[in-house]
Amino acid sequence: MATTNYTERHIVLNNSFSQNADCHLEDSAINIRYFHFNSLACTRDQESLQGDNRITENLSFAYPVFSPAGKQKHDHAILLLHGLNERNWNKYLTWAEYLCLNTSRPVILFPIAFHINRSPVSWSTPRSLVNLLNFRRNRYVGDRSISFANVALSERISQSPERFYLSGRQTWADLTTLFQEIRSGRHPLFREGCRIDIFAYSIGAFLSQVALMANEKNLFSDSRLFMFCGGSIFRSMCGISRSIMDRAAFDRLQDYYVNYFGSESENRWRRDSAFDAFYRMIVPERLQGEREAFFASLGKRIKGIALAKDTVIPYHGVQEALGKENTDSSIQLLDFPFPYTHENPFPSNIADITAVNAAFLRVFSHAANFLQ
Repeated sequence: MATTNYTERHIVLNNSFSQNADCHLEDSAINIRYFHFNSLACTRDQESLQGDNRITENLSFAYPVFSPAGKQKHDHAILLLHGLNERNWNKYLTWAEYLCLNTSRPVILFPIAFHINRSPVSWSTPRSLVNLLNFRRNRYVGDRSISFANVALSERISQSPERFYLSGRQTWADLTTLFQEIRSGRHPLFREGCRIDIFAYSIGAFLSQVALMANEKNLFSDSRLFMFCGGSIFRSMCGISRSIMDRAAFDRLQDYYVNYFGSESENRWRRDSAFDAFYRMIVPERLQGEREAFFASLGKRIKGIALAKDTVIPYHGVQEALGKENTDSSIQLLDFPFPYTHENPFPSNIADITAVNAAFLRVFSHAANFLQ
C-alpha cells in the first residue's frame, strides 16, 4: 500500500504536490483536483477590523480534493480540517491520501479563514516579517516563543483577539455553503444527498465541535467526527509555540475570551446558534450540562485520539469539553515511544522510523475504520 511507509510517502507527496495544480498520483490511483470557492466578506461583526475584508486571498481561493481515480460521483465525503497558523498543506498530504485510499472516499482539504492559501504570502515570508519580528522581540524581551513562523498571527491576535472568533465564524459560514453545495448535488464530485464526515486536527476539531453543535440548517445532523489531537475546552488549550503563537498573543487571547467575550453589549455580536455553541466551549463550567448532553447525544458519531504528551490540546481539556464519561467512551489516549509534539506528531527526523510509521498507521487506520 502506498502509505505504509509514512516518512517515504511524506517526501514523495510533498515533491508531487503543487498548490492550485491538479495532478494524478500514479502509484496510489488518486486524483488531486482543485475547486474554486468564494467566501462572503464578514458583515458588521468584522467592521472594526480594518483591512481584513480587503485581504483578497481570504475571499477567493481554491481547495484540493483527494479522490479515487475512475469514479465520477460519490455518495460520501470526508472533510479534513487543519490546525492553527498553518501556511501550507505539507503535513496533511499523507493524512489525506491514507484516508482516501482506505475509505475509498474523497477527502476535502478546506482551509480555515486567513490560513494556508487564504493568507497573503507575506505572512510566511521571513524577509517581509523582519521588522515585525524585531518589534515584538523588543517589546516582549526574553520571550523565546517569538518566531518568524508565528509572528504574523501573534501580532494580529494581539491587536484584535476578536479575530480568532471571526475567523472561525467565517469558516463555519463557508462550510455551511460547501455542505449545501455538496448535499444538493451541485458539486462536480458528489451525488445529491452525499453524507459528509469530518476528520479534524487541533483547532479544526474545536471548529467542528462548534459546527456540529450549531448544526446550521441541519446540515451536520448525520456527520461523524473523528478528532486527532483536538477537542479541548478553550480555556485548557495552550497555543504558546514557535509554530503557533507567542506568549503575549496567547495571554491576550485567553484573557479576552475567558473574561470578556459575551459580556459586551448585546449588539456587539450576533447571538445565533454559532455564537451560542462557541460560548459553551470556552470554559468548562459554563452550560456544562447542556454541552455534555450534546456530546452524549452524538453517541457513536464521535471518536478521536489524544496524545499523552500533547501540551497544546491536553487530554484533561478534552474531558472538560466532552465530560469524563463521554471522553472515556469516545476518545482513545495514546503515547508514542519517540519524541513528538502536538505540532509534529509524526517526526521524520528521528532514527526510529519504524516506530513513527507504526504510530501513523495506528492513528489513521483507526480513523479510516471509523470514517468508512
